[in-house]
Amino acid sequence: MLSDARDRIISAAYPLFLERGIRAVSIDEVQSLAGVSVIEFDREFSSRDALVAECLEKRELDWTFGIVEAGARSKGASPEGRLLAIFDVFDEWFQRDDYEACTFINVLLEMGAEHPLGRASAVYLAHIRLLVETLAAEANLNDPQRFALSWHILMKGSIINAVEGDQQAAARAKVMAGDLIARHRRSSQATPIEPDELWSFELDPYAA
Repeated sequence: MLSDARDRIISAAYPLFLERGIRAVSIDEVQSLAGVSVIEFDREFSSRDALVAECLEKRELDWTFGIVEAGARSKGASPEGRLLAIFDVFDEWFQRDDYEACTFINVLLEMGAEHPLGRASAVYLAHIRLLVETLAAEANLNDPQRFALSWHILMKGSIINAVEGDQQAAARAKVMAGDLIARHRRSSQATPIEPDELWSFELDPYAA
């Protein structure tokens, strides 16, 4: 169980890191917002990096498992449908006023691949691919690991497109995702995707 001071520090820092990145957030700002002294902060965290590391761990629990996996499993009516539902979850996420893109990508780009936080972010991204690989195995697709690598490109690409202002980024990615699934089906498999699982967006995914 977290101490009261630790909980307040994480609660203060977490949204700041998500919104502004790592270097733009000072420890003084976090301490002030959390209402803790320097001594209290130092008792809980050895450095800003240590605080960020714990916030990244929280982000995985909140986003990767709490939003993406939970949303895909609840929205998808079939194994392949659960894969496609990832982009339904993304569409809801992209429409939010506080859309902040992928924290793990943001930190990896900001801190670099050799920095401990960059390396940690790469691990969390690998966990996302493992989630996709698991869903692909449940759908009995060919070569789930290779499939997950390609699928992750669609996920990350749609995230960047949404940052650029593409309101239909998730819809565009979902159409391509359906093609990727088809290429990885085993020859003996039927086509289990229902039309309403693929075309779940009101807008034309090919529109500008």
